[in-house]
Formats: sequence, C-alpha cells, structure tokens
Amino acid sequence: MKKNDLRVLRTNKMIITAFIKLVGEKGFDAITIQDIADEAMINRATFYAHYKDKQDLYEQILNQLISTFTSIIDSENIIINKKLKVKNIERLLTRFYKRLKEDNYFSYAILDGASNEIIQKKFADTIRQKYTELFTTLRITENDIEVPIDFVIEYMTSIFTGTLRWWVTSNGEMKPCQMAALVIKLIGNGHLTVLGIEVER
Repeated sequence: MKKNDLRVLRTNKMIITAFIKLVGEKGFDAITIQDIADEAMINRATFYAHYKDKQDLYEQILNQLISTFTSIIDSENIIINKKLKVKNIERLLTRFYKRLKEDNYFSYAILDGASNEIIQKKFADTIRQKYTELFTTLRITENDIEVPIDFVIEYMTSIFTGTLRWWVTSNGEMKPCQMAALVIKLIGNGHLTVLGIEVER
C-alpha cells in the first residue's frame, strides 16, 4: 500500500474517532465540522476531502455496518431445502457480534437511538434483496392466508435490531456466541414456528 493511501486511511480513522468521541460528549446535533476537525487535529479542508458533511460521515459509518453484515451473510447458506438452518444463522450472528466488539464505531451507530429506524430499514433492505425469493418458496401462511414476505422481513429485522441495541447498550458480560445463541433460541423456538416456518436445528 502506498504512503498516500496509508495517510488517507489514518486520517479517515482520526475523523471517525473524533466524531464518535464528540457525539458521545455533546450529541450529534451540537457538534460542528470545526469541532470534528479540531478533535482530529486536521483542518476543515481535510475533512471535506473525505466527507460532504457530518451527516455524510454518519451515513457512511452506517453503510459500513451494513456492508459488514452483508459480507457475513454471504458466507452462510441459511436456507437449504426450504428449511431455515438455525445453526448456520447462529454462526452468522456470532461473527457479526464479534465484529461489533472489534469496531467501536459500529457500536456508536447502534447506540444512537435516532438511528434505530434507519438501521432497521437498511437491514430489512439487505435481507429483502438477498432472501425474498427464498422466503417466497417457504410460503408462510396463517389461517390459510399467505403472510406477505415484507411483513416477515420487517418483523424479523425489528427483533434483530432491538436485541442488537440492547446488547450494545447493556454493558453486560454476554459474549457474542452467547448472545447469538439466545437470539436464535428466542426466535427459533417461538416467532419462526408461530409463523409456520420450518427450522432445522
């Protein structure tokens, strides 16, 4: 990697670190570009060379979170022969939770309560793009009426994002693998089976 590339990466990390620190201290609305530049020890022009404004910075952090999630779900086949593979989903969630522990700016994105709706929408869009066809093959029904796929995806992502935010904000000792197992136990033994989705443990 070239020195210029390393410099760009280092500057970007400094901007993100400064942004997270300031949001924690003052809140998103109160901070200015000058605050971020001062904290990161750069000038405003350098900030604008990386981001349009603080909203752009925030959205890029969220997009990186979704990219990480997408890359992880691409590595697992969670639906095989029209059955949800619960163990595969548990492995997927464990890897995702571990990444959150490693990258604290992801945690910030979830800690910010105002982002809940945005994060849920991004997760839902990602799952919809990848799994709508597969969910359709499952033909989820309730009283002989087919349940809309959008309903199932919104329902599942709301549970996922809610428990995710709890885990990040709880300051507990629950490890990523324990959190993944708990979420799977709750969903697999209850929500999915109620919806008529066949799971394989």
